[in-house]
Amino acid sequence: MNVYEALASRRSVRDFLATPVSGDVIRRVLAAAARSPSGGNVQPWHIDVVGGERLDALKALMRERLQAVAAGTHREETDYDIYPKELVAPYRDYRYQLGEQMYAALGIPREDKAGRLLWFARNFQFFGAPLALFCSIDRRMGPPQWSDLGMFLQSVMLLLREEGLDSCPQECWSVYPKTVSEFVGIPAERMLFCGMSIGHANSGHPVNKFVSARAELSSFVNFHGV
Repeated sequence: MNVYEALASRRSVRDFLATPVSGDVIRRVLAAAARSPSGGNVQPWHIDVVGGERLDALKALMRERLQAVAAGTHREETDYDIYPKELVAPYRDYRYQLGEQMYAALGIPREDKAGRLLWFARNFQFFGAPLALFCSIDRRMGPPQWSDLGMFLQSVMLLLREEGLDSCPQECWSVYPKTVSEFVGIPAERMLFCGMSIGHANSGHPVNKFVSARAELSSFVNFHGV
């Protein structure tokens, strides 16, 4: 698989098979991803990988957390906004389009609010994936170092494709920074950025069959002297 193929076949997979992922494979992927660029080579990423019985325990804990949230007895302070408070066009339109594509594939209409919430809750079960990853960063780092995290995580996802694996990056985990930090032992001086589900895609599930739309090149690129 070349880089073009890996990038074209990468999807945010939202339903996984229970097939285990080898610890040797994820170690090899993360070691290779460490070659990702970072300004001044500061390498700001910190990664926690969770699998096996520990992942089962985290999934059980999250079921309790979501029940407590629904009952109004649990809430955590987030460290950053996943989206701007005012998401303007065209970015708002891209996000809306993705949601419409996904829920159409699932057959969950807009008026079925309960059905959509139940589906969203599957984020916190890692969509059935057998392996999970969390990425955190020192709170003293700034926007340039946060961009370095994106490059590292992209490298991870492309290398997973070469290994025949799939993934789903999940910023939704930032809504539960206290729970995750306590569970995996992230120190107070670091901020949780995101989670990631890792495993083999369930190709038969409808949510994995649609391909999210992308903007035309002319809408985001200007060429100068090229």
